[in-house]
Amino acid sequence: MPKLTPADAAAALRNPLSFIAARWTPAPRTVRRAALAALVMSVVIVVTGGAVRLTGSGLGCPTWPTCTDDSLTTTRAMGFHGAVEFGNRMLTYVLCAAVGWAIIAARAQRPWRRSLTRLGWAQFWVVMGNAVLGGIVVLVGLNPYTVAAHFLLTTALIAVATVMWQRTLEGDGAPRPLVGPAVRQLVWFLVAASVLLIAVGTVVTGAGPHAGDSSEVSRIPIDWETVAKLHAVLAWIVVTLTFALWFVLRAVEAPEGPLNRTRDLFLVLLAQGVIGYVQYFTHLPEILVGLHMLGSCLMWIGVLRVLLALRERPQTVPGVPGPTAGATVATRA
Repeated sequence: MPKLTPADAAAALRNPLSFIAARWTPAPRTVRRAALAALVMSVVIVVTGGAVRLTGSGLGCPTWPTCTDDSLTTTRAMGFHGAVEFGNRMLTYVLCAAVGWAIIAARAQRPWRRSLTRLGWAQFWVVMGNAVLGGIVVLVGLNPYTVAAHFLLTTALIAVATVMWQRTLEGDGAPRPLVGPAVRQLVWFLVAASVLLIAVGTVVTGAGPHAGDSSEVSRIPIDWETVAKLHAVLAWIVVTLTFALWFVLRAVEAPEGPLNRTRDLFLVLLAQGVIGYVQYFTHLPEILVGLHMLGSCLMWIGVLRVLLALRERPQTVPGVPGPTAGATVATRA
């Protein structure tokens, strides 16, 4: 192993990413796995955050960034709720590590793809912003509006992580559409309806019975069952759009990529719908609410994958105009 000289140490301090990139070139598979790890952790943090709320542990650590006024970590006196809340905070560091690994792998890849690195840094800043927002949630006593914003910002993180993961499967050539403008417009309607569905879902959460703590926590002052019915209507709109999209793609003889992603999304929506109705009629048991939150993440990833499957981006060779012949890495692959 070559000895690290003072000049090397100085270079590493000035720009550690460039220093690593000059000495290590990850395989494309490594970059893809790093991006996927960041995406998986962004979903895990949603599920564990839901567990904090559903177990009434939202104020298990009553202060931030420390757990108590006198302790950085949870104490035995804080019991189960303190352990749950502090454990979720610790998982934020695991998420940061996964995002950092994705950034390093993208920066060290040869040839360097600036777009991937930017997507990695975008995830980092969203995580930092959400960490601060999570602290505000605790300091304001689980105000439902800040809790909703906390979840929506994590949804944005999942979106960026999904795009980065999908981009590792493609090249950097100009995107080429695989379907016509009418189909793409239909998918954008599907994306908009899905965003609205998720947003209304946060209102149901903010008005519903699972406040996140056993103390008197303020709720959004509306009837949660009425909003839940609106949420169900939006869910049916998303299902209908997905069903219609699959038939349209079949009619225009679209490639297998968009068809397969639409099928996958439809199956996720069916499972999510079953969970949603069962939890509503069984008075929101915690385990089903947690599964519904996981389903929300998978649904959102599925919608984005359908959108990204509508085009392909070929590999390019530096200095050679246009895509490399035979080097297309299509989304449908």
